[in-house]
Amino acid sequence: MVETSARLLRLLSLLQMRREWSGPELAERLGVAARTVRRDVDRLRNLGYPVHATPGSLGGYRLGSGAAMPPLLLSDDEVVAVALGLRMAAAGTVKGIDESSALALAKLEQVLPSRLRHRIDALHSSTVTIAAEGPHVDPAVLTALASACRNTETLRFDYTGHGGEESLRRVEPHRMVSWGRRWYLVAWDTDRDNWRTFRVDRIRPRTPPGPRFEPRDPPDGDVAVYLKRRLGTDIWPLEARILVHAPAAQIAGHIDGTVRAVDDTTCEITIRGDTVNLLATVVGMLDVDFEVLSPPELITYVRFLADRYGRAAPTP
Repeated sequence: MVETSARLLRLLSLLQMRREWSGPELAERLGVAARTVRRDVDRLRNLGYPVHATPGSLGGYRLGSGAAMPPLLLSDDEVVAVALGLRMAAAGTVKGIDESSALALAKLEQVLPSRLRHRIDALHSSTVTIAAEGPHVDPAVLTALASACRNTETLRFDYTGHGGEESLRRVEPHRMVSWGRRWYLVAWDTDRDNWRTFRVDRIRPRTPPGPRFEPRDPPDGDVAVYLKRRLGTDIWPLEARILVHAPAAQIAGHIDGTVRAVDDTTCEITIRGDTVNLLATVVGMLDVDFEVLSPPELITYVRFLADRYGRAAPTP
């Protein structure tokens, strides 16, 4: 009986790992005959797990969705990942999900074996999570947009623009992107016949969704590249070119921008921001000598900062 129960748990774990398994594959993994696999599948069904079977030589078994959430089998690393994800979600920008995340985390920690509890406690005690200050998003809106993206269904929604103007938009949704403290929807605007980016916290979907559409190739060949280009101009209108007296390898990875090597000891960086204060702060945190090449307003502001810091440290 113990051997059968252990095999059922192993079978359930395999079904959760992949979308579909053939009978011979499962038999080989479990070290049993195909007939035993069929019996074990029936046992899982009796326990409430919706295991679907496809007949034929190309058929197999897959775990479907049921009316209730069945228990999941997770590895140690997967449990740690889920616990960390729940803790981060509790401090995220999705409206109302903080309490649900905290409750789910409490349930998870209650049944953790000691070896995992120690790992997760060490991570929790050694890290600090700062609650996100960005606009909060209704999870129902996220779900509606995600479903439309997955099902390639057209959407109608009321949208509040940056200046507060209201408009009705008709789009073919492509992807949702979480960037920083905001969620964005990248979609083809059928009225404007072009790609557009929408802040999800400003979207109020109308139901039901519209007819299905034929998916288009993503803009710029990659949604992330497109969004960075669009938002880099819209959100960070100022671009600065700075000559940094440090090797490119030392600076790369420390800024959100481009780094071009000039020689072995110097590089040129290009960064964006919404204020000269932000740009000066970013380059100042590199803690190396630099020269501002452009824009002129940043050059003026850096000179102002030099005077201010000089007054803050008077000569003895």
